[in-house]
Amino acid sequence: MSEKIFIGIDTSNYTSSVCAFCPDGAKTVSKRKILPVKPGQRGLRQSDAVFEHIRILPSLYKEMTDELKSGGFDIKNISAVGVSVKPRNIDGSYMPVFTAGKSFAEVIAASLDIPLYTFSHQEGHIAAAVAADNKEIYLKAPFISVHLSGGTCEILASEYKNGHFICDIIGKTSDIRAGQFIDRAGVCMGLTFPCGKELEKTALKSSAPYKLPVSVKGSDISFSGVETKVCRLIEKSSAESYPDIAGGIFLCIAKSLQKAVINAYKSRNNICEILFAGGVSANEIIRKNIRLPVNTHFCAKEYTTDNALGIAYLTMLNHEPNTLSERGEQ
Repeated sequence: MSEKIFIGIDTSNYTSSVCAFCPDGAKTVSKRKILPVKPGQRGLRQSDAVFEHIRILPSLYKEMTDELKSGGFDIKNISAVGVSVKPRNIDGSYMPVFTAGKSFAEVIAASLDIPLYTFSHQEGHIAAAVAADNKEIYLKAPFISVHLSGGTCEILASEYKNGHFICDIIGKTSDIRAGQFIDRAGVCMGLTFPCGKELEKTALKSSAPYKLPVSVKGSDISFSGVETKVCRLIEKSSAESYPDIAGGIFLCIAKSLQKAVINAYKSRNNICEILFAGGVSANEIIRKNIRLPVNTHFCAKEYTTDNALGIAYLTMLNHEPNTLSERGEQ
């Protein structure tokens, strides 16, 4: 096959990801691997994560290219490579983990003599939600994006301009993030870090979720107080109570987000679309319990967690900026 191939690479705190996006052949090959975290721990040191990325990336890249070749794609048609190099598109945004992906992408670009494009991890999440469900409306008008993950809980006034998503924070957590709340409660229950999926399975067994307090001021959310309360509750409770506690956690997050996002929406009169992205947004309880007054889209679950699809998609848009106008003419 002669279709063009665009490569994306993302090396976040806990996941190595590569992706090949082939728009003409309607083919996406996404490979990712969660970095190992020792039982009982709540995360990784940056130096350990960098080492794991360096160790994992070559095998992930080979898996991806092998699948492309088995599908009849010629990897000589890789046209450009993109990579996330920082958490956000703001001055001073930096994390060592992204240097691993950047170095790997630079080697690919130099070896194949192709362009290299750089992006932020956050806009990769937003772009993954656009690419996964072909929601090009988010490339054509301002919108509100809600980025929910282990390290980020932000409500953003977003707009696609000059190949990038420009995002201004209009709401956030003032202390710990939603993902941290979930992980800390999960570790208290003895679950494996990261705890999102296991805690959701526990919560789905609940018949009477705990009613937990919501703390929202304007478009900002506080989870530290309720997290302390939950961990104390877990320590005093038996395992039989865990499903109701877990259910209460996700309902608390959903109610907090709903209130904060509505307040943010009211402050932006020109916004008519809201987009949720990031791993925490995959939670079914949160999705079912957020009700907003405007068009709302949640990223396809497969691409909510850290992945490189959005980076590959942005690479295509930057390498072929006329793509959108050409589609609009059809």
